Amino acid sequence: KLEANVGRPEVAYKEAITKKVDNIVGKYVQQSGGRGKYGHCVINVEPGEPGKGFVFVDKIKGGAIPREFIKPIKEGIEIGAQNGILAGYPVTDFTVTLIDGSYHDVDSDEMSFQLAGKQAIKEAFRKAGSVFMEPVMKLEVECSDEHWGNVAGDLMKRRAQIKETGNRGKNKTALVDAPLAEMFGYANALRSLTQGRASFSMEPSFYAQVPNQLAEKIIGARQEVAARSN
Repeated sequence: KLEANVGRPEVAYKEAITKKVDNIVGKYVQQSGGRGKYGHCVINVEPGEPGKGFVFVDKIKGGAIPREFIKPIKEGIEIGAQNGILAGYPVTDFTVTLIDGSYHDVDSDEMSFQLAGKQAIKEAFRKAGSVFMEPVMKLEVECSDEHWGNVAGDLMKRRAQIKETGNRGKNKTALVDAPLAEMFGYANALRSLTQGRASFSMEPSFYAQVPNQLAEKIIGARQEVAARSN
């Protein structure tokens, strides 16, 4: 007698930036009587190598920011990257170079610099042209030659790219890159298309940019979820 929420599985979308932005300022200043808060950093942000995730480069010179505040800036950037500006998905594959900043002898602390780092990365994402990235699966399909036309046609409808074809005995084989979002229920579909005379294996491969029309649908779906939760 368990209650269950049943629905389409979630796709682990990510966000990424498309261009380099320089001299992005993050500054957290608060003064409310007594000791205040002060954190200030300046960063350059650029797209990184696919699959490398977040890379942090420290180029602070001359003690512009004390060493104990460098790590909080990095932590603030990591926190800010957990929710991208398009639809709240994590941002991946970008490099941040810390180039400048300042501090206050009394008011500066780790939390102020963490908040400055978070503020800076959010501003960088707004200026750096964010895009959606989706997981793409490496798919290997084997089926009888007579059913290959139906299988290939179905794969094209799923936005898949057939990279290589071959033969294994009397069967046709194919190596395919296919977006995970289009592959839910594929086992049943393949069985129906081939009268059960086919097999496939699938594993994660890489992330690729989502087409613009689909990106708009993703944003719309996220907005609907947010509206229902409110």
